[in-house]
Amino acid sequence: MDLGIKGRVALVAAASKGLGKAAAMELAREGARVVIAARGEEELGAAADEIRAATGAEVLPVPADVTKVTDIEALVGRAQAEFDDVDILVNNAGGPRPGTFTDMTDEDWLSAVNLNLMSTVRLTRLVLPGMRRKGWGRIINMTSISVKQPMANIILSNAARSAVVAMAKTLSQQVAPDGITVNNVCPGTILTDRVRSLAANTAQTQGISEEEALQGMQTDIPMGRIGRPEELAALIAFLASERASYITGATIQVDGGVYRGLL
Repeated sequence: MDLGIKGRVALVAAASKGLGKAAAMELAREGARVVIAARGEEELGAAADEIRAATGAEVLPVPADVTKVTDIEALVGRAQAEFDDVDILVNNAGGPRPGTFTDMTDEDWLSAVNLNLMSTVRLTRLVLPGMRRKGWGRIINMTSISVKQPMANIILSNAARSAVVAMAKTLSQQVAPDGITVNNVCPGTILTDRVRSLAANTAQTQGISEEEALQGMQTDIPMGRIGRPEELAALIAFLASERASYITGATIQVDGGVYRGLL
């Protein structure tokens, strides 16, 4: 299937590893010119080399911390100067610290909102004018299954990521006449470095092997396995495509059936 995004400019945040890198890789395979951002310059450069080698695509690595306004402005400026206006934006960021309601201070709440909500707002605000000029754009927000089924002990993530979904739904209606779609993807348990790290921590505390810890994570997944990053990336590439031009305001989970709700 030709997704119709060859030559389009895609910007993927938090793309030096994990789900962000998988999304950038998939968009590059489809012929997009990809800008990738992350805080660690060395790891980001290695990711860019890997994507170029695997796809032959143009890849521009730009070190940036999405919690900093100046970094976000510089990131979008580099993308526009070296490629063109951004056609496809994949908003992505790590999660805030875990804990319960009584664990959190005002500073924790503000930090979570800045990391997950405001990074999305700021990046989106900067790329929208170019999308409107072209009459075409795709904005895809990486959230979490927790926006549909809140998870215990991550109250900051539950709240901040749900705010992203509410903002995106409203925005999708405002920019639909401009040929711009806005959608959210919700990964469940996907085999990334972070999940491996959590498994290693569980293994150490429970006196079991890392493989046993990973198997324990599969217990509540109807498909009986942990997802692969490329499975989420495939959805992102489709939502970025010409084929998905009538899908907007949607929030779609990729979780192996974990979510038990109807919608």
